Amino acid sequence: MRDTPKLKPQSPPGSIWLMLGLVGLVLALSVGLLFALAETQSMASRRLPSDEDSELKVAPQPTSTPTPASDALLGHFPYQEAPAAELQPITPDGSIKLRKAAAEAFKAMQAAALAEGVHIVPISGFRSLTEQNYLFFDVKASRGEVTTKRAEVSAPPGYSEHHTGYAVDIGDGNVPSTNLSIDFEKTEAFKWMEANAAHFSFELSFPRDNPQGISYEPWHWRFVGDIHSLETFYKVRGKK
Repeated sequence: MRDTPKLKPQSPPGSIWLMLGLVGLVLALSVGLLFALAETQSMASRRLPSDEDSELKVAPQPTSTPTPASDALLGHFPYQEAPAAELQPITPDGSIKLRKAAAEAFKAMQAAALAEGVHIVPISGFRSLTEQNYLFFDVKASRGEVTTKRAEVSAPPGYSEHHTGYAVDIGDGNVPSTNLSIDFEKTEAFKWMEANAAHFSFELSFPRDNPQGISYEPWHWRFVGDIHSLETFYKVRGKK
């Protein structure tokens, strides 16, 4: 039996090498594609927030809206002068007047107080522009007061509640020395007004620490007992 001769391994033909090369190329491309997809997803997860996301995560900043200019002057609001035909006397000599509704309410209040032994008296009611001009400018000049200080105790003409015919300065007939002073708050007249004025639709115009910055005036009251008086004092303040 003859020995079977050992055959030398033959090199694979060129077509096999070509096939292997193609397979390797495909594998390389596949790996590259997978890597690219993974990187894209990673970048997407780290993307910048959209405008919608920002609105959800960032608190909105307040808008700077200009506040409408107020018509107030030195803390006082503008008021129209009441027509003379609508005024009615509240004193026997007719020197002090209020609008009809306010006058009737004041006289009823005065009578109610007197029935309890309290003597409330009117010191000032309706005031014209001419009168207010004197009280503000002439008195200011004679006392040497600066404008802002004068405005704390007196309104410029055109800006006084007394123009409306609804405002009245009140004193205690039994203690006239307290008229137009802080000491009026110690009188029986003031205490009675505090407890009863609202029943007659009167309210204190300038209480302590009022938002207008006007000095406390325990003697200055205003009538708000009908729609016109209510609108006169509250619409000008922007209150509804």
